[in-house]
Amino acid sequence: MKRKAQEQLEKGQNNHGVHWLRGEMIGEGSFGSVFLATPKKPRTSKFRSMFDLPAVMAVKSAEVSTSDPIQHEAEVLFEIKGCPFVIERFGEEITTTDKGDMVYNLLLEFATGGSLDGLIKKSNGKGLPESDVKHYTRTILEGLKHIHKCGYVHCDLTPENILLMPSTTASNVSTANLVAKVADLGLAKRRSRWKGNPMYADACAWTDNAQDETSIDVWSLGCIVLQMLTGKLPCELVEFLDMASFELTPNSPAEISSEARDFLKSCFARRPRERLTAEKLLLHRFVAQPQASEANGHHIQVVKQRKGMLKKASSAQLSAIQMVS
Repeated sequence: MKRKAQEQLEKGQNNHGVHWLRGEMIGEGSFGSVFLATPKKPRTSKFRSMFDLPAVMAVKSAEVSTSDPIQHEAEVLFEIKGCPFVIERFGEEITTTDKGDMVYNLLLEFATGGSLDGLIKKSNGKGLPESDVKHYTRTILEGLKHIHKCGYVHCDLTPENILLMPSTTASNVSTANLVAKVADLGLAKRRSRWKGNPMYADACAWTDNAQDETSIDVWSLGCIVLQMLTGKLPCELVEFLDMASFELTPNSPAEISSEARDFLKSCFARRPRERLTAEKLLLHRFVAQPQASEANGHHIQVVKQRKGMLKKASSAQLSAIQMVS
């Protein structure tokens, strides 16, 4: 049964923040509701730099008494701030509804591109082009690498928790111009007990409560990549109980590239220690981008070859002149 404060928020019967206005509800989850939010116009330009909020935001709200997961997410986002591939937080505030109930609010980036889950569903079970899968996987890995380096494990990595944002260099919002950002860190832990979604977790994670390695997130990433490639849930490709008993792991379909199959193999290694880290996966040929140094090296090699050919030609010409003379 929903609490009165939550019901009042959903009906729009609430107070706004000091520096922002609450808009329509755009999402709802087990930890609260998500609303659009816009900044209030500052009374004078003097305060504009102090509260430099974007034109549109998402505000995640819940009654204070049930807001521990959202408050935890706010703390984690504050500690790991600075990565362009992790959703950004803009602040937090407690507001009061018309009935006097206190509500905790977390201001976040608004994902204009929706979620990765929504994009996959639009494929109607066909999956995404492999070039797009490589792009999104690379940006997710960048976010995971940062989270892991900060000492956290996401613990609940799913397509619903990957949000899509326009690239800062993109001129329009299209699939090709979107980057993936890791979001929803309410269950993130500092190498402690796992509490995520079992559909996107390996058997160790939910049969062994002591499991706390970052390999949990790597397995989840493999499930997401497999879902992007096929348009189907991991449980539709293998029997879930078999995964739980370690008798099977998700099998990559034959129609995807050998690079993708090898990448998935690195994510689905039975032993957690054998799975590559997010940092090492970024070097995998499935997602790795050609480095400028490699291109320069190739150019240097070509120049050397050309110089060698010219040198040989010059020597041959000199010999011919000597023979004539």
